Amino acid sequence: ERLTHKPFKVWDISACSMPLQTTLGKDATIYVNRCIWGPNGSILGVAFSKHIVQIYTYNPAGELRQHMEIDAHIGGVNDIAFAHPNKQLCIITCGDDKKIKVWDAVSGRRQYIFEGHEAPVYSVCSLYKENIQFIFSTAIDGKIKAWLYDCSGSRVDYDAPGLWCTTMAYSADGTRLFSCGTSKEGESHLVEWNESEGAVKRTYSGFRKRSLGVVQFDTTRNRFLAAGDEFQIKFWDMDKTNILTVTDADGGLPASPRLRFNKDGSLLAVTTSDNGIKILGNTDGQRMLRLLESREFEGSRGLSEAVNPPVASVLGPIANVSAHIAPTLERSDRIQPPVSIGSLAMAESSRVADIKPRISDSVDKIKSWKFPDIVDSAQLKALRLPDPLTTSKVVRLLYTNSGLAVLALASNAVHKLWKWRCNEHNLPGKSTASVVPQLWQPTNGELMTNDLSKTEPAEESAACIALSKNDSYLLSASGGKVSLFNMLSFKVMTTFMPSPPAATYIAFNPRDNNIIAIGMEDSTIQIYNVRVDEVKTKLRGHQKRITGLVFSQTLNVLVSSGADAQLCIWNIDGWEKRKARHLQAPPGHPSLVGETKVQFYNDQAHLLVVHENQISVYDSQLECLRSWSPRDSLSAAISSAVCSCDGMLVFTGFCDGAIGVFDADSLSLRCQIVPSAYISSSIASSSGAAFPVVIAAHPSEPNQIALGMSDGAVLVIEPSDAMPKWRVPAPQEKGALPSIPSNSALNSQPSRTPSK
Repeated sequence: ERLTHKPFKVWDISACSMPLQTTLGKDATIYVNRCIWGPNGSILGVAFSKHIVQIYTYNPAGELRQHMEIDAHIGGVNDIAFAHPNKQLCIITCGDDKKIKVWDAVSGRRQYIFEGHEAPVYSVCSLYKENIQFIFSTAIDGKIKAWLYDCSGSRVDYDAPGLWCTTMAYSADGTRLFSCGTSKEGESHLVEWNESEGAVKRTYSGFRKRSLGVVQFDTTRNRFLAAGDEFQIKFWDMDKTNILTVTDADGGLPASPRLRFNKDGSLLAVTTSDNGIKILGNTDGQRMLRLLESREFEGSRGLSEAVNPPVASVLGPIANVSAHIAPTLERSDRIQPPVSIGSLAMAESSRVADIKPRISDSVDKIKSWKFPDIVDSAQLKALRLPDPLTTSKVVRLLYTNSGLAVLALASNAVHKLWKWRCNEHNLPGKSTASVVPQLWQPTNGELMTNDLSKTEPAEESAACIALSKNDSYLLSASGGKVSLFNMLSFKVMTTFMPSPPAATYIAFNPRDNNIIAIGMEDSTIQIYNVRVDEVKTKLRGHQKRITGLVFSQTLNVLVSSGADAQLCIWNIDGWEKRKARHLQAPPGHPSLVGETKVQFYNDQAHLLVVHENQISVYDSQLECLRSWSPRDSLSAAISSAVCSCDGMLVFTGFCDGAIGVFDADSLSLRCQIVPSAYISSSIASSSGAAFPVVIAAHPSEPNQIALGMSDGAVLVIEPSDAMPKWRVPAPQEKGALPSIPSNSALNSQPSRTPSK
């Protein structure tokens, strides 16, 4: 019995955007892409082929009442789902405009917008797992991405088999992830995923070579899968790749029927070729139907004869069919994507900017004159990040690649992650010194803690961290085994490479994050494949421990640095050593030894090389172009230095707490930040002479840095609103500026162009 019928109409045309009004004026044809019930069956969401989502409330009398209409996307709304982030019912939508949006289910106010797909988004799948809420999305270019409710960008980036239209679903208990999709050539793929690795775990067989539509699927009882293909319904046991059984439901099914189990898995609704719906039932489902006195269903036969006894034995009865029959009709006949998909895929463009090298081959000698100090907190914005945990010296620090979080590794092997949330004070959810972020921890209180060496205490030089490019996985070590963490759950996925020798530096290969370069305490570099848990090769060329590694995709090389103050270039293709060179010492200084760090400028061709006695710029042939060193041997040593994301600045920390902001091209000083400007007097007096052990540069905000301090604090610093950039000061008359007590290493010290 059909309870209700709702022909489409726009509820309030005056509230619609002009693009939608224009679209409807040109072509009023509109169809349903998707309909889905809310978690308790009292609300129904409908996604349409043009812009709109309509939400209805449903009561037991069979009434659908208008609740809310949302002008959600430009173009079609391809999928809709419900979720409960922060214990509040929300609606998730995706569309042809390549976006995913989250809406308050009561007010209709947009809460989140997720961007990053490069093609129309085809489907969304929401889950609450291990106290973490997230969304999977798939696009018609075959890309699968995952999002947390934190505006931090996509956390995973997988390729769906078939690289076209794919839907995803979890088992009922949320422990197993499946996807089903069809390629443009008609090849269908039903697979189970290994979430932690982003790899296909199991591929199910039994599809015809060329499906006649996009195959849809569903799961039930944490044990079975069903998909509509070849005018049939096909069933699989989740643990076996071969087909369990098939049924044609007594005929009349389309080539790729849509289908949906009820919650108990005893009934299955499937679409028919004559625009009808068949309800199939196993033994328990049919028994339940016979017990109903008030309802009569046509065609409630078929599945009990087709499915063998083990399937029937795991499916329980349904007490109230009226509460469950309607929700079985969740998925409407999904419309095929537009025929212009090929041109959309071809329109994808590289995100690599055409950046020209900024480093000049020569420069006139810089005139010596004093530079201004930033001495007062009013001259900049500095934020000490909240930390109720026991503080230990920060030994490694970085921004996530999205730039929306800061990750620190302390000397006690504990990691700390701070995230900026979207709120009324920070709508984009960007990292900023103006808004206090949240120290992120799972609700179980579990910390990300590295394995420590059982034979000797961890040294600072043995601490190392690296994030995958999608911020989903962290590799880290603190003198013991290397740990691979899942950044969603903070759980250790695996450990490898027990010490000795200890890992001292880690770098992901940007072309393939399954390939990792790991610098070791014994001076070797191990090229390790995470997926197969195997060391592919060992590189030998240094005499002391490895202290820096960096890849260049432009040059197709790996550059390494060591405590022997030596640089080496390795070809990625064959891993042969292309060149090696020791650092050039400042005039009058003995040969350099000690920890050396390397970082590529944004042109991927020039290197910033950092040593406690100098900072230098090298070209791709390891020729030193420019160098700067403290003025005398009594000056404070350099503790850390990093290049800004735009390649314009070099931020340099000193062991007396000062920070120098240098021009990246000439290595001339722009300004100096003295400790009193960013460390309050009360904190300074209690912690002693704290200094930045490590500086991290924001990946997209060139004037923002984070400091990991010797007293365990983490700070974010950026220019004041009155001075949005770290400016180059203009000299006063006679080339002198007001004299202020400052770091003597930074005063009157020009950069050097080494003699050839």
